[in-house]
Amino acid sequence: MTVTLPSIAILGTGSMGGAILAGLVRPEVTVEGGIRVTNRSTAKAEALASDRVTSLATEIDPDANRTAVAGARVVLIGVKPAMVPALLEEIADALEPDAIVVSVAAGVTIATMEALVPSVVLRSMPNTPAVVGRAVTGLAAGTRSTADDLDLVSAVFATVGEVLVVPEDKIDALSTISGSGPAYVFYFIEQLTQAAIGLGFTPDEAALMVNNTFLGASELLASSDVDPAELRRRVTSPKGTTERAVAELEKADLAGLFDRATAAALARAKELAAS
Repeated sequence: MTVTLPSIAILGTGSMGGAILAGLVRPEVTVEGGIRVTNRSTAKAEALASDRVTSLATEIDPDANRTAVAGARVVLIGVKPAMVPALLEEIADALEPDAIVVSVAAGVTIATMEALVPSVVLRSMPNTPAVVGRAVTGLAAGTRSTADDLDLVSAVFATVGEVLVVPEDKIDALSTISGSGPAYVFYFIEQLTQAAIGLGFTPDEAALMVNNTFLGASELLASSDVDPAELRRRVTSPKGTTERAVAELEKADLAGLFDRATAAALARAKELAAS
């Protein structure tokens, strides 16, 4: 399916901004008016430049961010959270009247952004699988945004995965699941890999088993019409080995552990927002 989007600027094209850029330059995506991106270093800017991307470096052009937003309908703010207010102050009077400013920074509230720029503001929370086009992006409307604004920005993030529109008061909670969630999965993979090594497998053999087991299980879930609990039951034969292993996980209160982990992440998100 082809997608046509209006002009886009990405200010701060680090890992997340770069992942979104990768979605925007896919062959089936057309960005009318072009894509402009900024970075601090010339080397990074040169690496991102192409016939579809105008890439600017702030180290040689102090006005690079202002240049990038000129003519841009959607402006993605990809710098670190502490840098967002200063960047918004820098570009405020260079934004187009119809610009939509979208932050991907954790902890920076819509109220903070709306106080600094006159534009429509939205807040987003993508996750790292955006790099492979499998993101889950939470998107929250600002007080000035319309349904059309949400639809447009949703279309931008849809180039790298799925989009879930939520109230802003759920963005931090969403970040504890989809934002931090990949780390939980990787941690589980780490531990299962170490268990396999402990059983006598080489690191390469353990990685092959564990990585592909997670990949296969995920693809099975994606292609199935039943929920994870039912798929787990189908693997767990009565009085079998898996049943015995799952009993140990339940004995360790894995459900409570996830509750405590997500609560800790949410508390930290609120601390960041307050600061």
